[in-house]
Amino acid sequence: MFDFLDSPQYNLLGAFWLTVQLTVFSGIGALVWGTILAGMRVSPVPVMRAFGTAYVNVVRNTPLTLIIVFTSLGLYNSLGITLGGGGDIESINFRLAVLGLAAYTATFVCEALRSGINTVGLGQAEAARALGLGFFQVLWSIVLPQAFRSVVAPLASVLIALTKNTTVAAAIGVAEAALLMKEMIENESDAILLVFAVFAFGFIVLTLPTGLVLGWLSKRVAVKR
Repeated sequence: MFDFLDSPQYNLLGAFWLTVQLTVFSGIGALVWGTILAGMRVSPVPVMRAFGTAYVNVVRNTPLTLIIVFTSLGLYNSLGITLGGGGDIESINFRLAVLGLAAYTATFVCEALRSGINTVGLGQAEAARALGLGFFQVLWSIVLPQAFRSVVAPLASVLIALTKNTTVAAAIGVAEAALLMKEMIENESDAILLVFAVFAFGFIVLTLPTGLVLGWLSKRVAVKR
């Protein structure tokens, strides 16, 4: 009954490793872009505020599957954008999936960070501006460090959601865990429950430690008020 799990036809570890890579690269991209968006949303420049607000509202309310498919059909097939200048189709789809996941997840990072920014005392920013610091200097040196410390737990939830959302990359043929699960269900129809159990356990292994570690970190770095 368990023989197919050892079959060289199914690379379980490789599929979950690709899921980990998607999570890590997309998470880094989402953190960077989300931080920039959060800065835009609290910026004193109206154009930047408008762009940040429009981006978050539009992308956050667009189905992730649609965004991932757009990166393949719109960016690659129509415009020839490969985000790396070449490589095989699997590498190109991987990079496009990272772009789509990062662009989508950044909206949730932005909103989490914006809530953290709102917890920082207004007097601190005013005191910094009185010393001659500009908006971006205040944001980078004073506001964001405190904001990040107060939103570790929400960002942990975003990261866990991102890990699960990587399954959508299967829509453009990225050979991560969800695509392998689909293949195994088709080929091993007599062991569907076992296949589901294996992949459910795999995602629990990926997400549970993340939640526990970041939950502990949240308590360690929380700003005392």
